[in-house]
Amino acid sequence: MGNFGEVKAARLGAGTKMHHFSYIGDASVGKRVNIGAGTITMNYTAKRTKERTEIGDDAFIGSDSLLRAPIRIGKGAITGGGSVVTRDVADGAVAVGVPARTIKRVAPAKPEPAPAKAEPAKKR
Repeated sequence: MGNFGEVKAARLGAGTKMHHFSYIGDASVGKRVNIGAGTITMNYTAKRTKERTEIGDDAFIGSDSLLRAPIRIGKGAITGGGSVVTRDVADGAVAVGVPARTIKRVAPAKPEPAPAKAEPAKKR
């Protein structure tokens, strides 16, 4: 987690990186997610209700993205830097702009395989 980041009522999955000046509140973030600097989850609605943000495994959230809850960012999805995301982003989709729109789909990222375990040395 970078400098001046805040996580409130949220869970970050294993291997997730959250960079400086970000606020992630009332959210569930998957594994191996990259959350760019300055990203904010906006979780209060105009009706003054608190909602949640869901971010799937292997997603990439560009710097200065604003995620307006309730929202779901799918597995392997990407948001462009400075995007204002007001609608769900499907698995493997790339969303950019203000407001963010899906412009294409990408192949899902494959997690790196776990390192092989060394076999014990044989006795002579």
